[in-house]
Amino acid sequence: MRDGLSPNGTMGTGSGSIGLAFSMLFHPRQLLEWLRRKRPLETLESLLEKERDQLPLWLPVALGCGIAAWFNLASPALWLAFICLCAAAGLFAVMRGQGRRTGSALFRFFLFAALGCGLIWLRSLQVAAPVLERPVVTRFNAEIERVEPVLARDMVRLVLVTGEDSQLPPRVRVNVPLERAAPELQKGAVIELRARLMPPAMPALPGAYDFSERAWFLGLGATGQALGDIRILVPADPLFAFSAYRQRLSAHVQAQMPGAAGAIGATLATGDRGAISEADAEAMRRSGLAHLLSISGLHVTAVVGAIYLLVLKTLALSPPLALRFRLPIVAAACAALAAVGYTLMTGAQVPTIRACVAALLVLVALMMGRSAITLRMVAAGALFVLIFWPESLVGPSFQLSFAAVTAIIALHEHPQVKALVMLREEHFIRRVGRFIFSLFLTGLVVEITLMPIALYHFHKAGLYGALANIIAIPLTTFVIMPLEALALWLDGVGLGAPVWWLCGKALGSLIALAHFVSSRPGAVTMLPSMPVAAFAMVLLGGLWICLWRERWRYLGLLPVLTGALMIIANRAPDIYITGDGRHVGIRNDRGELAMLRTGGGDFIRDIMLENAGVDGESQALENWPDARCNDDSCLVSLAGGGRKWVLLATRSSRYISALALSAACRRADIVVSDRRLPASCQPRWLKADRSLLSRVGGMTIDLEKQKVSTALEWTGRHQWTRYRTARDDARRQSARPPDQ
Repeated sequence: MRDGLSPNGTMGTGSGSIGLAFSMLFHPRQLLEWLRRKRPLETLESLLEKERDQLPLWLPVALGCGIAAWFNLASPALWLAFICLCAAAGLFAVMRGQGRRTGSALFRFFLFAALGCGLIWLRSLQVAAPVLERPVVTRFNAEIERVEPVLARDMVRLVLVTGEDSQLPPRVRVNVPLERAAPELQKGAVIELRARLMPPAMPALPGAYDFSERAWFLGLGATGQALGDIRILVPADPLFAFSAYRQRLSAHVQAQMPGAAGAIGATLATGDRGAISEADAEAMRRSGLAHLLSISGLHVTAVVGAIYLLVLKTLALSPPLALRFRLPIVAAACAALAAVGYTLMTGAQVPTIRACVAALLVLVALMMGRSAITLRMVAAGALFVLIFWPESLVGPSFQLSFAAVTAIIALHEHPQVKALVMLREEHFIRRVGRFIFSLFLTGLVVEITLMPIALYHFHKAGLYGALANIIAIPLTTFVIMPLEALALWLDGVGLGAPVWWLCGKALGSLIALAHFVSSRPGAVTMLPSMPVAAFAMVLLGGLWICLWRERWRYLGLLPVLTGALMIIANRAPDIYITGDGRHVGIRNDRGELAMLRTGGGDFIRDIMLENAGVDGESQALENWPDARCNDDSCLVSLAGGGRKWVLLATRSSRYISALALSAACRRADIVVSDRRLPASCQPRWLKADRSLLSRVGGMTIDLEKQKVSTALEWTGRHQWTRYRTARDDARRQSARPPDQ
């Protein structure tokens, strides 16, 4: 039988599963003909009957769809409409599909989607806390809730809980210079300090990182910088000594292995990333090894696996114990305790908690004699996280970790892959080769899976990560972490020095690998901010491929390819304007970015470079041939949309006469300023001054499409947004393109 749809309405069994997806894409007549011959609902019912064991896997997907809808819809009215629409669709599915698996499956999907939207809405109200309205400099008393050393930037971050009688938000975060960070600054201590505080930063550009969103769910109402010395009013309670022990352990590791090796070693032991230099962190990101710096499933799995095997093999040496006790249960219990302890030691962050929960589920499965690593376990872990921390869905950590695990399990559950990598009696060299190929294939699939997520959040992705991880993952899992654990254990009797030396050499090799890979030509691909629709299509298509088992899974290639084409075809905007109007970036066709102000700091520069998809350094706008600049402003000539554009941007606070400003505005198409411009300033298209930017936030402008995108369009009317007008009012302020 030819590849395609069989006469009974199911997928054919030929070898052309992928070809079927392409055939459906490029030959729609085949699909229409089949639809005329067969009843689609009956065929769908037959397919779902075959996939009945896979249907529960879609419950966390449905929950995630509801959460994602809440984040992407702009207003409470739309959130309520979404919930009502899902409820209506679920009831309709039940009524039309009585007694059918299709109806019940669709009902559960829409029900969980509605629950997801309602859950994140409730969560956002639950964590609601006052937010500082404007920057202030004040002295206040507070209790230390969390201490986060950031040694690479010579500072310590303190999360503080202010008193009820304070005029400040209940929880604030303050950066303390390292020279003023006394050892007594521990969790539970009450301190008095003077600090400059400001509201959590809004996204500087459309699609840029939104710290105000993260701060909202963390309960942070302000961030700032400590000024002067800090006075300890009440020392930390000894019950909170665990946090201090974590810091001492981090310092001990760095003392045994100075430099970059100690910084990464401290990260693996305690989760403290503060000592890693920006150069090393960037090399790890560009080489595709950044996941090794985030305590997640890989590290927890290594700890759990090592403890499980060590306890199991050690107890098995005693015949009385082996006969009297069920050793797998004892080993699993010890591994569970190790997982919880390691999670607490590394700061109990949400990604680590997520990995710990997954490890505990695997251990429970081992105790019950069930298959330990399955997609059902992944789905259960995802449901747990989304129910308690639904906001984690939109973060890169959740997406990267669950996407990687799902892709790995789905890959190794595929019959052909399972047969290929299965252990068998063969020559040692062939066995090693099979293992290396399995590792490479897994790394390649993971790299392809994670690339769109990395491009969406960070606008960059490493291209050689699959090759680098072939060396890095075994080196970290089987060499570095065991050596570090052994060295810490031997330090108790003063014999850890030789092991620390070996561990330092292994970590040095890992760092050298990261720098080598990251420096190769074409090591990193960068893209500008991608459309949300394209990202959603790639994710849903990938889930369709991973979660089904029958050949119709390959239909997921259609949205994946469509989304990929949309990402590739996405054009970077020409002009980038931050929300305060101080910083303007202009991108040319050669992939270069010129900035109005070069003294904005690395943070603003990096944001503009990432969102523009530029891998390199920015230039000063006055050095561009089409720009004329003085101390007060720059006048730039740009081409786009078949015409010439003139942009005027101010860059000083000195007085400019209204007459001169009005004359300059009339000669420009676009005017950008961090000051409030007078009504007499009337450019031919757009006036982006403080008045407009305070209402819509940062902007990007595509001259080819004559389209203005604003930060407000990305954030919507969520509780953490602080724009002065509603979205509809902002749209009325948007300019219309000039006549050609």
